[in-house]
Amino acid sequence: MRSLHRAWAVAAVAFVAIIGAAGFRATPGVLITPLQDEFGWSRGTISLAVSVNLMFYGLFAPFAAALMDRFGMRRVVAVALVLVTVGSGLTVFMTASWQLVALWGVLVGAGTGSMALVFAATLTDRWFVRHRGLVTGILTAGGATGQLVFLPVLAHLAEMQGWRTASLTVSAAALAVVPLVWFLLRDTPEEIGLTAFGATEPRERPPGGGAAARALRVLGQAARQRRFWYLVGGFAICGASTNGLVGTHFIPAAHDHGMGETTAASLLAVIGVFDIAGTVASGWLSDRVDSRILLTVYYALRGLSLLALPELFAATAGPSMLVFIVFYGLDWVATVPPTVALCRKVFGSEGSVVFGWVFASHQIGAAIAATAAGVTRDHLGNYDLAWYGAGVLCLFAALMSFRVTTTTRQKRAAAILVG
Repeated sequence: MRSLHRAWAVAAVAFVAIIGAAGFRATPGVLITPLQDEFGWSRGTISLAVSVNLMFYGLFAPFAAALMDRFGMRRVVAVALVLVTVGSGLTVFMTASWQLVALWGVLVGAGTGSMALVFAATLTDRWFVRHRGLVTGILTAGGATGQLVFLPVLAHLAEMQGWRTASLTVSAAALAVVPLVWFLLRDTPEEIGLTAFGATEPRERPPGGGAAARALRVLGQAARQRRFWYLVGGFAICGASTNGLVGTHFIPAAHDHGMGETTAASLLAVIGVFDIAGTVASGWLSDRVDSRILLTVYYALRGLSLLALPELFAATAGPSMLVFIVFYGLDWVATVPPTVALCRKVFGSEGSVVFGWVFASHQIGAAIAATAAGVTRDHLGNYDLAWYGAGVLCLFAALMSFRVTTTTRQKRAAAILVG
C-alpha cells in the first residue's frame, strides 16, 4: 500500500493556518454597529479602517510571496499570525478612531496580507503538480469559509458579551495556530528529500535577490502585458463585490431593513458553507476547463445577482434571499483557482508573485468599495446605489476576463519575464 504523500499533510496544516487567520477578517461586518453605538463614529469613519485593512491585506501579498521564497513559508506565516494576534488583541484598549485604523487597518492588514490567497498559491506551486487546481480551491475555501463561518460566533459574542470579547477570541484563535505552523509546516518538498506531488524532477529555485526588489521587478515586467491589466481589473472588481461590499456591509444593510445582526451574520455563514463546494468545484474545473471561460461565467452571474439584491432585503430571510445566499456562496471565491491558473500559465515560474500583485488589486477594489458603500449609506440613507454599481462592474469584469488569452505570443512574453 502506497503511503500518503507529505504534500497532503502540509496542505492540511496550511488549511488550518488560513482558517485561524481568517477570524479577524470576519469582524468588520460584525463590529460596525457596536463600534458606532459605543464611540459614535460614523459608518464612513469605521469603513475607512476597513478599507486600510483591505488595502494592506492586498499590498503586502506580492512582497509576502517573495519573502516566502527567501525566508520560507513557515517563518513568514508564523510572524503573520503573531501580527494578527497582537493587532486584534490591542483593539480592546482603543479609545479613538485613529487607533482603529492603526490596529485593525495597518497591523492586522499586514499580518493577514502575508497569508491567505498568496500563501495558498505559493504552497500549491511548490508542493503540487497533480491536483494543483483542486488544492488551490480547497485552501482558498479555507480562507473565505473560515472568515464567514466565524461570523455567527463573533456576532453572538459581540451581542451577548461585547465586541471586545469577540476581538480577544480572534486573537486567541490566531495565536493557537502558531505552534502548528512552526513545527509541522515545511517550505519545500526538496528540503525533506521529496519532489512535489506528481512531479518527476525537483522544482527550479526562484531567482535570487531581495524580496522587495524581486516583487517590484516582476511587477514592472508583467505590467508591460495587456493581459496582466485584464486580470488586475477583473480581480479588483471581484474584491469590491465580495470583501469590500457584501463582506463588510451586508450585515448593517440587512439591519437597516429590520433584520437582527445575528440572523444576518448567520446568512453570511451560509455563504461560507456553500463557498466550500463552489471553490473546490472551481478548482477541479480549472484543471479541466479554460480558466478565462470560467471567470467570464462567474463574474456575469455575480453581476446579475447583485442587481437583484436590493429588492430582496427584508426583516426576515425570505426564499428569494436564501436563493441569493446559496448562489453567492457558490460564486464567492470561485474566481480564485482560475485566476491563479491563468497567472501560472501566462507568467510561468513567476506566477505566484504576479498573482500577489493581482491579489493586491483585489484588495484595493475591496478597500474602495468598503469606504464608498459606507459613505453612500451615510449620504443617501441606503446601500442601493452600491449594490447596483457593483453589479454593473461585475459585467465589465466578465468582459475583461474573456479577453485574457494565452496565445503563442503571450507565452513568448512570459518566457522573457522569467528569463
